Amino acid sequence: MIDSKYVLDRLQMRSPDFGLPGDFYGDPDIYALELNLIFYREWLFAAHSSELQAPGSYLTLQIGAYPILLVRAKDGVIRAFINSCRHRGARICPDPRGVASKLVCPYHQWTYALDGSLFAARQMGSAFDRSQFGLRRVHCETVAGYIFICLAPDAPDFTATRRQIEPYLLPHQLAEARVAYESTIVEEGNWKLVWENNRECYHCARNHPELARTFPDTPTVTSGAVEPAVQAHWQRCEAAGLPSRFQLSEDGQVRTARMPLLGSALSYTLNGQPAVRKPLSTAIEPANDFGALLFFHYPSSWNHFLADHAISFRIVPLGPRQTQLTTKWLVHRDAVEGVDYDVSELTRVWLATNAQDRRIVHENQIGMDVPTYQPGPYSQVQESGVRQFVDWYASRMQAGLAAARLTQVA
Repeated sequence: MIDSKYVLDRLQMRSPDFGLPGDFYGDPDIYALELNLIFYREWLFAAHSSELQAPGSYLTLQIGAYPILLVRAKDGVIRAFINSCRHRGARICPDPRGVASKLVCPYHQWTYALDGSLFAARQMGSAFDRSQFGLRRVHCETVAGYIFICLAPDAPDFTATRRQIEPYLLPHQLAEARVAYESTIVEEGNWKLVWENNRECYHCARNHPELARTFPDTPTVTSGAVEPAVQAHWQRCEAAGLPSRFQLSEDGQVRTARMPLLGSALSYTLNGQPAVRKPLSTAIEPANDFGALLFFHYPSSWNHFLADHAISFRIVPLGPRQTQLTTKWLVHRDAVEGVDYDVSELTRVWLATNAQDRRIVHENQIGMDVPTYQPGPYSQVQESGVRQFVDWYASRMQAGLAAARLTQVA
């Protein structure tokens, strides 16, 4: 077992101009610390509220050791629970999604209401108090069509995050959208490599020919640096009522900004034209060049919002060298496949980009595992976004490790 003080000391002594040491991308003990200090403590993007339209609709996902159940109750509220029966621990809902009037454990048929309370448990005797055995709650917040969960006993205050992202997201009306296509792949690389690859476009022109047709590879997109053309874009968008200026949360966890696409492009397609005829939102017409709203939320999600559709990306670490990436394309709920959009045209650019990044991350992981690997310096021109992510990661790990040491001393 790795000494947590050793990890803390290395984080404190690192140079912010250089990457992390190689073992931070593959050591099982460091990975276990990351789960406990980041993924089990931070707010995580889980799903879209539009995926749970009717009472009784549910979704499941796995975060490390925790099976999670999201369900919309009869009162319309979306709640999150540990997907484990309070009797003998079996998963109550083993399927990825479904609809049910009650949540029934398949093992011994303990039955829960949609609000998580225990409704029935057969043959438990007269002294059994079912009110004491409702499902374990998980903190859950819904904002502008996004569902966030937190596994910590005491969740960080979500107020600042809501205040930042809600004005940016609301014009896109994702609560009234629907998922037109979903893709899940497993990348053979550490979750931080997936994020670091996302946080720069130093590699884009050479590696992403489809995306490079519409997505700028300038440092502005990943760093938030201000250029006159971007300033003009923000002013025009905000004149139309769309919050657009680059905003970074005080703790570095959340980034929002609306960025122009290349040339006359209006969407992420090979010809730059909208992929969906029916606008995603009544507030944003595809013919208007409003570019793409970029929204990043460490450690679990990045997102792109266009006039005709939106794309969410959710990452979940599966192990020290494996990361699950789920991508969802959202369109107006009344958009008809084959009439308003062709799904292959809608998804072509980012399916290709995800596959290309999957290869990049795998090769990156192989290099990180070389015993003689030493991190090189970040590009001062192109990789400020990577540095910002790693700074956020290091600060979260240092705070958690330092707090744990104080607890041990006490």
